Parts: sequence; C-alpha cells; structure tokens
Amino acid sequence: MRKPLIILCTVSAALLGLALASAQDIGGQNKAAAPAQAKGRGGRGARAKGPPGPVPRLSDGKPDLSGIWNGFGGSGSDAPDMLPWAAKIVADHRAHDGAEDFEARCLPGGPPRAAPYHTSLFSTPKLVLMLFEGNTHMFRQFFVDGTDHPKDLKPTFYGDSRAHWGGPDGDTLVVDTVSFFEKSWYDFAGTPHTKQMHLTETFHRSDFGDMDMQVTIEDPGVFTKPWVINRTTTLETKMEMTEYVCNENNQDPGHLDATLKK
Repeated sequence: MRKPLIILCTVSAALLGLALASAQDIGGQNKAAAPAQAKGRGGRGARAKGPPGPVPRLSDGKPDLSGIWNGFGGSGSDAPDMLPWAAKIVADHRAHDGAEDFEARCLPGGPPRAAPYHTSLFSTPKLVLMLFEGNTHMFRQFFVDGTDHPKDLKPTFYGDSRAHWGGPDGDTLVVDTVSFFEKSWYDFAGTPHTKQMHLTETFHRSDFGDMDMQVTIEDPGVFTKPWVINRTTTLETKMEMTEYVCNENNQDPGHLDATLKK
C-alpha cells in the first residue's frame, strides 16, 4: 500500500517567497512567466517534449484532454500597467515577502495561478474536470454543454467556468470564467482583482503528449489592458497523482505572521 505524500512546511517567509516565485506565475511589476520546467517533478531548464503520437479523440470527435499533466511552464508578457491603488497593494505585498499569501496558509490560490505539481484532466463531451495535486486538492469544472453562466452566482475561489470548442480547426477548448472571490491570490505577487475580472483560457492538445495553453486576464478595475500569458505542459505517463496534505504540520503561519510584524 502506497503511503500518502506528506509535505512538512517549515521554511521561512523569505525562502517561501523564493520557492513560490520560481514555481508560479508572477504578477504585478514582475515577469508574468515562471521558468519552464523539465518533464517530471522538480526539473529545471528547457521543457522536454511529451510522448509522441496522435491526439486522442472523444466519442464526438473532439480532442480528449484526459491525462496527468506536468507542472505548467510559461512565457508571457509583463503585466500591463496597473491603476495606482492596485500597484500600491502589490508593492505592500512585496515589502512583506508575500507573507499574506493564501496558499502558504493552505487556502486556494485560484486561477490562473500555476503550480509545479501535477494536474489531472478528465474529459467527456459535456464536461471537462481539472483536478489539482497540490495545496488543497481542489477541482474545476468546465461545462461544455452550451449553458451560460448562472445569473445568481456567488463569488468563489475558482469562479464559474463555461467552455466551447473553437480555434481555426475547432480543436481548441476555450474556457470562460467569471465570479471570483476578490481576496484570493491568483499569482505570487498578490495582484488584486475586482468583480470585473474575466478569465479566458485556451487548451490545445497539439499531439499525444503536448498541450499549449493561453490565459487572458481582463480586469479594467486593475489593468489598463488585458494581460496575456502563454503556457505549455507535457503528458506524464510514469507517475500517478499523489496526496499533498497542506495542513499537515504546517509551521509556516508563525513565520509569516512574524514577517508581517516587522
């Protein structure tokens, strides 16, 4: 019987900042992209190509995105200019080494935040599920059934996602997400967002083992123009999803609280 993977959180706030900054997309005044990861856990440098082969298909002929995918690497533009109130918040977070970060306290970060852990996708013609290995074992649902966002939505960490197939060949999953919990951190810098935040993500499986993604963040209450981030990932065929228990012996809050008091 395989034992669960237990993560013991004992790093200081400064080390936590360095670790998360290298693993996740960085917002605010920093670069949008984290260094691309090599295939598998913990690798650095240029990302290797995924296993070759044709794109698998669902019963309706659309691409099957199912599989366990490695941590998302990325390359994107700098965050666009922010309104003064938002820039001040990012500067305050930076001054505290990100000690207020929700994820360091085992709370969800919310999309489009990326992590180095595995992500599992499970596709059906009407619903695509995204399961997260890291942090709080949360999930997202992409409804591909032609429905619109409900009118009475309550804000949540991951919002409400409706999807359709688009792109030049009709093989790109386009996900539209709204209704985000305003206090969540969607990047390491803690770039703020408002109720106007609108997230558009695309997923295109170019072959059996490789997938390209693009994230567009629109929030006129924070940015002067949309922020576009490009990402890639590769299919993992040699590992299963493992259990990450963020709350288990999490000693970080004490260190983080001490940093805030300095």
